[in-house]
Amino acid sequence: MVIRRLAVAGISLAVTLGAAVLPAAAASPAHPPTAPPSRTISAADRAGHAPAAPQPHADAGRAALLAAPDIDVAKVQAHLTELNAIATRNGGTRKSSGQGYRDSVAYVKGKLQAAGYTVTEQPCTSGCASGAGPNLIAEWPQGDAAKVYMFGSHLDSVSAGPGINDNGSGSAALLETALTLAEQHPAMASRVRFAWWTDEEQGLNGSDFYVNSLSAAERAKIKAYYNFDMIASPNGGYFINHITSAAAQPMKAYWDSLSLQPEENTEGAGRSDDYSFEQAGIATSGYAMGASARKTTAQAAKWGGTASRAYDSCYHQSCDTTGNINATGLDRSVDGIAATLWQLAVTPSTPANDFSLAVSPTSGSVDPGASATGTVSTATTAGSAQTVQLSASGAPAGVSVSFSPSSVTSGAGSSMTVTTTTATAPGTYSLTVTGTGSATTHTATYTLTVKGTGGCTGQQLLGNGGFENGTAPWTGDTGVIGAHSGQSAHGGSRFAWLGGYGYSATDTVSQSVTVPAGCRKATLTYWLHIDTGESGGVAYDTFKVKVGSTTLTTLSNTDAAAGYTQRTLDLSPYIGQRITLTFTATEDSGLQSSFVVDDAALQTG
Repeated sequence: MVIRRLAVAGISLAVTLGAAVLPAAAASPAHPPTAPPSRTISAADRAGHAPAAPQPHADAGRAALLAAPDIDVAKVQAHLTELNAIATRNGGTRKSSGQGYRDSVAYVKGKLQAAGYTVTEQPCTSGCASGAGPNLIAEWPQGDAAKVYMFGSHLDSVSAGPGINDNGSGSAALLETALTLAEQHPAMASRVRFAWWTDEEQGLNGSDFYVNSLSAAERAKIKAYYNFDMIASPNGGYFINHITSAAAQPMKAYWDSLSLQPEENTEGAGRSDDYSFEQAGIATSGYAMGASARKTTAQAAKWGGTASRAYDSCYHQSCDTTGNINATGLDRSVDGIAATLWQLAVTPSTPANDFSLAVSPTSGSVDPGASATGTVSTATTAGSAQTVQLSASGAPAGVSVSFSPSSVTSGAGSSMTVTTTTATAPGTYSLTVTGTGSATTHTATYTLTVKGTGGCTGQQLLGNGGFENGTAPWTGDTGVIGAHSGQSAHGGSRFAWLGGYGYSATDTVSQSVTVPAGCRKATLTYWLHIDTGESGGVAYDTFKVKVGSTTLTTLSNTDAAAGYTQRTLDLSPYIGQRITLTFTATEDSGLQSSFVVDDAALQTG
């Protein structure tokens, strides 16, 4: 579980991302008292910096509990033993940027592939620490693909230790649950997707990247996300995220059946990967047994253990080994995970025949007269295999789509060829690939970009990229634009100074432009100067460049350097689209970091 900081009257306290303060006794100082803020800002300029309210939880699950298996906790502990051994072979850690993490991914991946899962390694290409390994996503290929329940945990540790409770416990519990599901192979009403996240300890970066990479349609398919972070704390309690929500009810029902009297997970709120999903409006819940906060007298009377002692005295330390595991709590947690999964996704009846359909890649870019190719894959999701007829719609004049073969038995694939003519107009087109079965029909979207020849006049698209002419057409916190004392321009006299307050704040400036169709390339350049009062290698304050909701790059106080540095990003995937480009700086509660932007340009050609 990631730790955050808050400076209050010169004292740093561990807090959640959503600003809920931990008990003071549970935290240690993150850095010395801060100097006075380096900038002043008006109330009007600060408007809009409050965090968004959490989205409501929308999915209540099914009413009837189904008989779930009793997961063998000894097998879960065997996975923990292997994760501990991996850390030992790699300097005592499984940090996201080290070989220990990559070996952990390989171990989990090998088990899942052998069990029949569809397994994907997702590189974190923006927002993660340098050298961070991939997210690992595994989907059981049965059940309704439009109704997905996700179960996740972070697989990385802090650099100081092997991370066996934090968070080998959640990772191993999910792995054994997934293997048990594959072994029992029940009939599935819904899809189950497991995730092991990278770079959680550096700021929930892996899960944030995953959620931001999902389209609106893919997000809508995820009915609930369940997170498991530190579920075997030695002096632990029994905590549930959003305990009164509909999403939490299957988890609470199981622990209630054991008379555990679970409580709301206030310590972990906003501090683990469920927060990434919560911010996207996806219902979330999960189990936890506590970190550095201290057990109360009432909790010790209810659950046992020692009052006024941390739930996990080895939190983020080298002693977080296999000797730091509460086997009873781990057993109760993993069985509750299985009970939740079975209730939400398993059906006691034999489902009707059904299949899924997908296209890979989901997009292609060609010159007029050229062809793009892809693969249409199908899978039997319920019942028996069936014949699926393939077709495509939405193609513009001069574009044709063919399939070889044109019909498949679900579980098989087909080659798709998208052919253009020299007369095809440049632009971006959405094609719908349809699979028609005996009783159901499924579709997938393929995006075709026709680049054209001679259809693009090279030009610079951003208005007022040097910030010399007032603030328009920039929008957002435009008070950051000007000739401010304390910083200097790269060119001219004006610039955009984002951040630099020394307290918790966010600055954003945006501009919307249309990237013309027919162009071959679109390149964003900007000059950025970073200075900071922070020290060490932890990214406390960040600077992000986004197109829409997609983060293209993330920099931080760790990238501070003298003078300006020119940065370059390829925006060619957005040719033919109307986009909103956003620069955002976010500071935590102590010590300033300034992100000064100047001379931004978006050049096509």
